[in-house]
Amino acid sequence: MNRRFPKLLLPAAVVACCLFSVYLAASRPGYFNNYQTLAALCFLQVLLAAIWNYRAGFLPLLLTIFLWAGMALPLNVAWTSGRWLVLCVGALAGLFIYGSDQRCHFGSFHLIGLSCVVAALVSAAASAYPNMALLKASSLLLLFLYAATGARLAALGREAEFFSQLLVGCELLVYITAITYFAFKLPIFGNPNSLGAVMGVAAVPLLLWGTMSSGRTWVRRRRTLALLVALLLLFSSYARAGIAAAVVSCVLLCLALRQYGLLLRGAIVAVLLAVFVMTTLPLHEQPSGSLTTVFVYKGRQEDGLLASRRTAWDETVSSIQEHPWFGSGFGTSQTSSEVVEQPGGFESRRQATREHGNSYLALTEWVGLLGDLPFLALLILIAANVARAVMQMRQTGNVFSHGVPLAGIMVAGLVHAGFEDWLFAPGYYLCVFFWALAFIMVDVVPAATPSASRSPQIAQPVWARNFDGAPVTQ
Repeated sequence: MNRRFPKLLLPAAVVACCLFSVYLAASRPGYFNNYQTLAALCFLQVLLAAIWNYRAGFLPLLLTIFLWAGMALPLNVAWTSGRWLVLCVGALAGLFIYGSDQRCHFGSFHLIGLSCVVAALVSAAASAYPNMALLKASSLLLLFLYAATGARLAALGREAEFFSQLLVGCELLVYITAITYFAFKLPIFGNPNSLGAVMGVAAVPLLLWGTMSSGRTWVRRRRTLALLVALLLLFSSYARAGIAAAVVSCVLLCLALRQYGLLLRGAIVAVLLAVFVMTTLPLHEQPSGSLTTVFVYKGRQEDGLLASRRTAWDETVSSIQEHPWFGSGFGTSQTSSEVVEQPGGFESRRQATREHGNSYLALTEWVGLLGDLPFLALLILIAANVARAVMQMRQTGNVFSHGVPLAGIMVAGLVHAGFEDWLFAPGYYLCVFFWALAFIMVDVVPAATPSASRSPQIAQPVWARNFDGAPVTQ
């Protein structure tokens, strides 16, 4: 942002704000006795600072606010509505800055993303709650607009710095979560499935890559410790979807990079951690059964493997059969309860939504089979980017490639979305994180062609540096 404006603009803006504050203090002193007004002014200052340092500062702020709004923390209710203001500002600012950068472009991925938004908007006309469906579709528009502009700007030309900051943020999140859960017994994520989703989709794949790409010994040990803590949190949640997502992602990365020894050691450590969690933090009052009984069946082996999902899946399939072509409206489901719509809300009414247990079934219920087509095309393109990244890993064995963590997170997210309905819920922090990285991957993976990304064992310069700043010596 500061590249486009004169250097005197920021000091002038600061002086103008100070003079305006002095004027308010003299003419309207009551404003400064209200803590809500002071909090709003502080928030406005932080938002302006993030816009000024847009490339490096806005995405961390956005993710923090969405995460805060979804956690059991003070002021989370205020951020429930404030997050949409931040997303709207980020999307508009990103579109303005992105359009002035000659390196930026839009392709088929972004066009299909726009088609998904159009399908969501059209489905609102068929909804029993059209106003709510329209707001949901509008939030998807803001998310995709920001991901296609602002999120890409956060990594464009500064990929190494971006992923280094992402790793540091992930470490901080893991340690803070561990302290609140294990030391203070405060479940800040509320539902254990949310804890499993964050650890299984984001933390574990990212930290696994962080340990493999660390050159300095102390950095590798620090990230390894964070990975172990993330695994402890993941197993302590007993969230089967999160565990399955992490397993599939980590196995794929290790096989693609030919890290067979790491895969074996990691499997042994994971089993030991699972046994430790089962004995010290049992799912029920008393630990019982084997690892399979506890983590796969959750102690209810007689009910079957997917008993907890079957009811939600059956209800969703029945709803799809009733409205097969245009659906029930994006983000809304027809339930037995009658809902009187009230404009101005920032949260989904529970009477107009329900659990689906599968993001893909939920989407089909919302937009119908016809509306599914652009979303299906978008998911196919994500899978194609993942396949391209995996092929590059197999050909080069380059653990420092930016496509490695992106492929791991995308695979984990797509697997986890088969058991939880968050993939197209823009208000959920994991949805914002996933789609921001999905749009970033469009720029990152094609740039790392096999001819340009040679194996470090073959042609890696000795002065090349990895993501903790240490020289790579092969």
